[in-house]
This record gives sequence, C-alpha cells and structure tokens, in this order.
Amino acid sequence: MVVERQVITYRICCISIQFSQDTRLAMLQLPSCSDSHRAVDGIFGFGQQSLSVISQLSSQRVTPRTFSHCLKGNDDGGGILVLGEIVEPDMVYTPLVPSMPHYNIDLRSISVGGQVLSIDASVFSTSINHGAIIDSGTTLSYLADEAYNAFIDAINNAVSEHVHPVLSHGNQCYLITDSIDHIFPEASLNFAGGASLILHPEDYLIQQNPIGGSAVWCIGFKTIEGQKLTILGDLVMKDKIFVYDLEKQQIGWV
Repeated sequence: MVVERQVITYRICCISIQFSQDTRLAMLQLPSCSDSHRAVDGIFGFGQQSLSVISQLSSQRVTPRTFSHCLKGNDDGGGILVLGEIVEPDMVYTPLVPSMPHYNIDLRSISVGGQVLSIDASVFSTSINHGAIIDSGTTLSYLADEAYNAFIDAINNAVSEHVHPVLSHGNQCYLITDSIDHIFPEASLNFAGGASLILHPEDYLIQQNPIGGSAVWCIGFKTIEGQKLTILGDLVMKDKIFVYDLEKQQIGWV
C-alpha cells in the first residue's frame, strides 16, 4: 500500500519549514537574521485571523491552533518556535481580550519592588488604540505615558543611593559600578486572571557603552506620547516560554 503524504512548505525569515500531513507537533530553531527587517517579526503571520499560517495549518488539521516560542536573550538572537503547546508546571495564563486584531491582554497594574504603582486604571483600559499588546516583532517595550512616568519614578527612588542617574538622548540611564541584580528591584506586570510577568533588572534595562570605568544601563521601556498603549516586545519576552493558545483564547508564559 502506498501512503500519499501532503507536504506544506512555508518560507519564513532565513528558514523554511515543512509539515507532512501526519505532523501533529513541529519545532524548529530560529537562526539569527542579519537584516533587521527580516528578524523574528510579528511573527511570520502567526496572527489570529483565518488567513494566518497557524489558522490555515489548524484548519487542515496539521497542527493545533496553538503555538509557542522562546526568544534567546543574547546578542546572537534566535530561539525556538513550537507549533503546539509547551507544557511547563509553572506556566501562568491570562485571557486574550476578545474581538481585537492583535494579541491584546488585560494589564491591570505594575509593581516595582513588590509595591503596586499608583496608576489610574483607565490607563490600561482596552480599545482599538488602547491597552496592552504582546508583540514579538517589537524589539523594546512601550508603556503609556502615565505608566511610564510612574515606573521611572519608582525605579529612581529604589536605586537613588547606589547609582548616578543620567539622561542620554532623552532616555533614563544609570552609571553603576556593581551588578544590576544587586541594585535594581524586581518589577512585575500584573494581568487579568492573576497572572504576573516577572521582570528582573535585565528584562527592563539595556546595557550601553561604559563611561569612565562605570557601566551604563538604560531603561529599555519607551513611551508613545499621547497614547494609552502598552506594547510588550522582545525586551520583556526574551528567555521566557510564551504559549499562544488560540483555541482557549489565552496567552501563557513561564
């Protein structure tokens, strides 16, 4: 008996993926892509719409309507993409906001050093141009004006005795002579359903060229002036497993 196998090929960034008809779970390595416009972006049409890659594969029963990724945090880039769910015991989930074009999730509050920041709840409300979006195609991360200012103030207050704060091209930076893990506090983004995304200092700081023997670290968050929009990009996603469960309409991480 001859078994005919249907093969579907997608060309993505610097790689190609092949799925045979009997595939239930596929995994691939993502090499570093030298051109910025070809880097892990968006990612490869893995949106929620019916024409997206993951939706088409699911409709053909090639894979479940779930995918996962882990982006490497070092300068080499890369990571893994899994068509299917990565099961981890400490995975936490938050619901996707329904009827939104992007991967919107309901951000409720921000904490620094275990203290919830005083930010009006309306700053995090969700609409077409408001709210929090998970986007692996964004290199840094963005906070709404009010949230950004409160976050910067909280970090400055926490480290004022240990660092020399400076502004560089409008960005809040710090001159330090010790490990950032010894100086900077842990932060967390708190979402609907009780899920929190824990941010260690390296998840919100970016190292720059040293000055006079001191290391220079800058806040990696930016702000979109006049917009109540939060975009969570690679800065906070790196070295974490993210699961996009479109069947259950939820996003998880660990």
